[in-house]
Amino acid sequence: MTAAISGIDVLRQASSGEVPLPPAAALLGWEAIDIRPGYVRVRYAAREEFYNPQGAVQGGFLAAMLDDAMGPAIFTLLRPTEFAPTLEMKVAFLRPAFAGELIAEGRVVRRTRRAAFLEGKLFGPDGELVATASATALISESRTAISGEER
Repeated sequence: MTAAISGIDVLRQASSGEVPLPPAAALLGWEAIDIRPGYVRVRYAAREEFYNPQGAVQGGFLAAMLDDAMGPAIFTLLRPTEFAPTLEMKVAFLRPAFAGELIAEGRVVRRTRRAAFLEGKLFGPDGELVATASATALISESRTAISGEER
């Protein structure tokens, strides 16, 4: 077992392929573009399998992409012994999205000892805003420290 490492280092390792992505991130086609303390920019690969009956990416997938950008944003600020599950999330769908590249930004608006307030933006391939989100995460101590081998 390796020594416990910070959340930002785990994300950097996942981005470089040193550790596997979580299954949900892999399904969405998660690829880090920029990882900084309190901020991430991520590329997703939306697929036609994500379509709703109207021929656009189903809103649940868009919400998952936003959640999977905001979560890593707070993860960049966590100690190896902390985790921060999403308690609530609000999403505004502004226009349809289709198969292809989508870009998400996740940002920590404010972090306290026990909570984090997050915001996310999802952009289409043309740079136009597709959806926005805000979320609250609860910061708690983890039962096991995060390492480069286990998540």
